[in-house]
Amino acid sequence: MKKVNVITLGCPKNIVDSENLLGLLKVNQFQITQDARESDVIIINTCGFITEAKEESIQTILEALELKKEDPAKKVFVAGCLTQRYRREIEKEIPEVDAIFGTEEYGQILKALGKGHAAVDNLQRIRLVSTPRHYAYLKISEGCNHTCGFCAIPAIRGKHRSKPIEQLVEEAERLVKNGAKEILIVSQDTSYYGKDLYGQQKIGALLDKLENIPDLKWIRPLYWYPTNFPPEVLEMMQSSQKLLHYLDLPIQHISERMLRLMRRGDTRKSIIDLLETARKLVPDITLRTTVIVGHPGEQDHDFQELLQFVREMEFDRLGSFVYSDEDGTASYRLPDKVEAHIAKERQRQLMEVQSEISLQKNLRLVGRELSVLIDEYDAQQHIYSARTYRDAPEIDNEVLIRAAKGNASLVGTLQKVTIEDASEYELYGTLKTL
Repeated sequence: MKKVNVITLGCPKNIVDSENLLGLLKVNQFQITQDARESDVIIINTCGFITEAKEESIQTILEALELKKEDPAKKVFVAGCLTQRYRREIEKEIPEVDAIFGTEEYGQILKALGKGHAAVDNLQRIRLVSTPRHYAYLKISEGCNHTCGFCAIPAIRGKHRSKPIEQLVEEAERLVKNGAKEILIVSQDTSYYGKDLYGQQKIGALLDKLENIPDLKWIRPLYWYPTNFPPEVLEMMQSSQKLLHYLDLPIQHISERMLRLMRRGDTRKSIIDLLETARKLVPDITLRTTVIVGHPGEQDHDFQELLQFVREMEFDRLGSFVYSDEDGTASYRLPDKVEAHIAKERQRQLMEVQSEISLQKNLRLVGRELSVLIDEYDAQQHIYSARTYRDAPEIDNEVLIRAAKGNASLVGTLQKVTIEDASEYELYGTLKTL
């Protein structure tokens, strides 16, 4: 029985792809191992979104090839976004790689492993979840129809393709039966869901169906696109018992000049109107966004406008990227490139402002009792790691809870915590049950 090690790089959407592959490997009698050294085959699911991600992917491939030098019988397969985009370059520059696959070539991977006739339909039914059991990602679509100037995803993943509601509900039910308390909806553009299949946005209908799954506690959609955001979702938040008051809405910039250069469909006014409406209809909503600094053509006054907007809007969560010049994109062809050191300094200033905003917001929670989902328990440190509804795993804040008599049985459960202290990106509390 061949031992296979799967290494996943990049975003949660890549995690789902790897989980589908892991399930396929398992039902085809391959042994899954977490140790690359003891494996017969290493499969690297790469990311090719921005320069840093590409560099990490290449470094991971080279490290795997070093293991192959120690054990020449070992095979190294490479798949995912990087290979979808740069297959020929990898073949030429890294010929030691044994096989190269695109983003959805599951059948080809199996054939390369010696399985000539293996079904690849209904992957969600055999998916092997790699996250902690109490939360899981639900990928509702592939690809994207937008033409943002800086983004290579449509060229890598193709046009938007929604999965049928029935299939997604079945998948979510399986995840919950497996122990998931929280479902995180992921896609390239959650707002667009359903338009290609049903002729109109259907994310509301999907959320309605998910609401009725017993034992599911939290529903957290990610990656809303501002231009076509469905306003009824905010109304659903008001009445839903499971749809979290959490809005992940990447705006990328606020300067009208930059929005046009980035080929975004939004205006400063449309963005502000949407954010203000969200806070009006759902007063305790958590607003999360991402922005890009250093895009070609960004002048100091554009950045200062963005910086002032971040100060005034006081996002609860904010991530930032330094622009990555990706060949094949519209922005790649633009003049007036921003020097790297200037872009990094802008990012530093931006995150310094956001850090202070985050600290002040966290300090306001001191003394309050909050409901949290316990993610981990460190038996050596006697510390639980948990999250409030305001926090998605891996990207947002944590609640750290010291418990001298703690135990792992609370992992994956919702608990009440009294907040005693706070820092920029952590809350510190005690469990009410202890």
